[in-house]
Amino acid sequence: MREIQSGDITNTVARLFEHSCHYLSGDVVTALMQAREKEESPVCRDVLNKILENIEIAGKEQIPLCQDTGAAVVMLELGQEVHISGGDLYTAVNEGVRQGYDKGYLRKSIVLRPFSDRINTKDNTPAVIHTEIVSGDKLKISVMPKGFGSENMSRLAMLPPARGRQGVIDFVVNAVDEASSNPCPPVIIGVGIGGTVDKAFMLAKKALLRRVGEPNPDSEFAELEKEILERVNRLGIGPMGYGGRITALAVHTEVFPTHIGALPVAVNMQCWCARRGEALL
Repeated sequence: MREIQSGDITNTVARLFEHSCHYLSGDVVTALMQAREKEESPVCRDVLNKILENIEIAGKEQIPLCQDTGAAVVMLELGQEVHISGGDLYTAVNEGVRQGYDKGYLRKSIVLRPFSDRINTKDNTPAVIHTEIVSGDKLKISVMPKGFGSENMSRLAMLPPARGRQGVIDFVVNAVDEASSNPCPPVIIGVGIGGTVDKAFMLAKKALLRRVGEPNPDSEFAELEKEILERVNRLGIGPMGYGGRITALAVHTEVFPTHIGALPVAVNMQCWCARRGEALL
């Protein structure tokens, strides 16, 4: 049994959120630069230039990439041979969120009672935490400051199984079309297929943690991603909704077995400001 101190978890979570709100990972920046090269519309190329300039200024000045520093989404892969010492795991994670958002001067956006007085918790907690028990003696922490311009565009369909592959494609493309400029394109599209309602959305969220454009290792699903991306980029929405070729940077799918009577499909979009970070303890 390997011990991990709760304080180390807190410090790691704080660092990851602060850093991910100030810097985009290299794969996202590269994808945006490639989009600028492919984009045919002069207006949309200028939009992408402004986005890349924004990224450079945020890192240089240590200011948030976007004013919406999001809900704190944390995904944990906890090795079954790990023991957390010195405190509760989720308490440690939330303390890390609290410290990271305070030290990084990040906007606190979480309200305690969603449909009544909506009083701000003032520290961006509680985090949305998902934990998976895995083999080994390590703890992998993945964070995603998830903005809600894109989160609000999430969609779910419980398709009749007979709709099959084409039904999945049509649903995802239609979801992006209906979202239009709201999720701040060019977007990354996370698609969860299978399982149950909750599993499908979890798969879609997890898909957004993948490096931009990294295909699903299963060739069938990778081909599905490619076809959806091609259709989405024919919609003409373009960067920030100004038209053009590049509405999405990538489509990432995650697939899980499901019931004989169902075909669940969940769509979770990520804006161009695809902030994420991870660490292994």
